[in-house]
Amino acid sequence: MEKKLKELLKKKLTKKQMGLLPSSYDVVGSVIVFSGFPFELLKKEKLIGEALLELHKNIKTVCKKTKKYSGKYRLPKLQIIAGEKTKETLYKENNVSLKLDVEKVYFSSRLSSERKRIYQMVKPKEDVLVMFSGCGVYPIVISKNTLANEVYGIEINPLAHKYATENIKLNKVNNVKLFKGDVNLELPKINKKFSRILMPLPKGAEVFLGLALSKIKKKGVVHFYDFLSEDYFDLAKKKIAFACEKAGKKFKILKVVKCGQFSPRVYRLCVDFMVL
Repeated sequence: MEKKLKELLKKKLTKKQMGLLPSSYDVVGSVIVFSGFPFELLKKEKLIGEALLELHKNIKTVCKKTKKYSGKYRLPKLQIIAGEKTKETLYKENNVSLKLDVEKVYFSSRLSSERKRIYQMVKPKEDVLVMFSGCGVYPIVISKNTLANEVYGIEINPLAHKYATENIKLNKVNNVKLFKGDVNLELPKINKKFSRILMPLPKGAEVFLGLALSKIKKKGVVHFYDFLSEDYFDLAKKKIAFACEKAGKKFKILKVVKCGQFSPRVYRLCVDFMVL
């Protein structure tokens, strides 16, 4: 927790309460999102939220998670504890602007450096597929920062897809094609193979590996995301090996990257692999 916030609150909270202040939060545009608040600070939430609004003039809303990612679209439940009664914001990263609702769309601002890592690998004239495209962040970031030929995105959450279509117009990109629906149903209809496929699903992306392998070009690259503890990093490679064997494909692991922490000792991994 930043020093200025502690200075602002030191006369309003007891020493014990100061020690319980959450140590970090996510900033998405004009919205701050806390992963949670200790029960002991329940009556002080509004006070803490208002202190953050005072410190950061660009912040309009402060929220806390009341329920972790769950449900069909892997969304959190958020409660506003201070500021404006809105969870919609305009977020900027990697030369793009994105409109989204932080409660209605699965989104992580902490992945901005990972998105930069991905677009820096995209070569001119590549055809790229994002299998779970959300509000359009990966497709639009790739479109704006590379010389990719076409970027396709498929998203099952209708509200996320709606934001993605708005964000295409907002960023004036013309080589992104978006499809709304279940990737299992939509991808087989697309008569095209891709040079690069991204699988940034919050959980269970291995179920879709066979589908990705059916749409990747020879020597194409797949970016497979998974959540694993450090003791089980090899499990991600085993999932890829199993899917490739089943599909009759040979593969080569290019890189394994830690690109976020989900909980103590559990990390978001990205395995970059080439299909031979």
